[in-house]
Amino acid sequence: MHVVKQLLWSLFVLAAGAIAPAHGQSIDDLYTAAKREGALSLMGGGPAGLYEPWVHEFEQRFPGIKVTLQAGFSNVLDPIIDRELAEHRLSIDLTIFQTLQDYDRWKKLGALMVFRPDGWNQIDASFKDAEGYHVGVAIYALSYAFNTKEVSASEVPKSAMDFLKPQFKGKIVTSYPNDDDVTLYLFHTIVQKYGWDFMDKYMATEPLWIRGHLGVARVVASGQAEATFDTMANVTLGLKNNGQPTNVAFSLGDPLPIWPQTTAIFKDAAHPAAAKLYITWFLQKEQQARLGTWSVRADVPPPAGLKPIFDYQLANDFRNFIVNEKVVDDERKRFDSYIGKPQGDPVIRATDPLAPARARQ
Repeated sequence: MHVVKQLLWSLFVLAAGAIAPAHGQSIDDLYTAAKREGALSLMGGGPAGLYEPWVHEFEQRFPGIKVTLQAGFSNVLDPIIDRELAEHRLSIDLTIFQTLQDYDRWKKLGALMVFRPDGWNQIDASFKDAEGYHVGVAIYALSYAFNTKEVSASEVPKSAMDFLKPQFKGKIVTSYPNDDDVTLYLFHTIVQKYGWDFMDKYMATEPLWIRGHLGVARVVASGQAEATFDTMANVTLGLKNNGQPTNVAFSLGDPLPIWPQTTAIFKDAAHPAAAKLYITWFLQKEQQARLGTWSVRADVPPPAGLKPIFDYQLANDFRNFIVNEKVVDDERKRFDSYIGKPQGDPVIRATDPLAPARARQ
């Protein structure tokens, strides 16, 4: 009987080891393995400037690892990955995207690696996959922005309905909701609260449309538009910190849409150790404190002037919204009927206003 018990215990230990979570390794151990690989291929959703300063700093911190960066709209880049996965010639090690539906799909395909980096327990469940297939690296929010030369403090909108006032006719700008997933989510929260009549009234204000939130923030800061309810708060704050006449505002009545900019490593990545090293390094408290936006880590305070993210009234259900294909497709078509197809090139290239060097100052 003793032998049987020992055998059963050994089998239990082996089984537990087989399903043990892929916890983070130390920076030094990962760097040793990553140096042998010598390279990293990173694909980032959004402006290249959001990634270039960090990539440069990573290469300086970890000599011998050359990073290849591709940046652009997530919904433009993801078909490239899908094609490479289908043809079994994957060239990307990890992605940092807002399109959370991609991670849901790639997880179901078995294309992602389980990796729980150091600090995993400090990350709220809404910002990570419970099984460890993907994890947020920063929290972004779509707040209001206004031009401080054109809009006085007393005139700053306090709800989406305030943007319908006659004084803002022809002076409001947003991204296309039928083009950008998080703007679609924003408009979804608005019409869920105020009804589709809001869109009839909004279109009557003759709003401006642009492809990309960098463009939205720039247009408001330049005075080409006076206000928006669709800026990435960190981008506008970066322009403000650079001396441009713009600022953010937060609604007193409407929820603040947020999402985790999310990363994952592909199971067939050519440089898995380098990918793990990059994520582990980026999620360290030192880097997370310099993002210029909210950290996914609960033990990192918010940027100066902002409240902790959970102190705001939030719309924090982007993941469940965007993976609901029927709702998303129906709403995109409905916005098509209001706006028409997106026009112009995406605004994705610029120097990051929140470069790490400035964030340290």
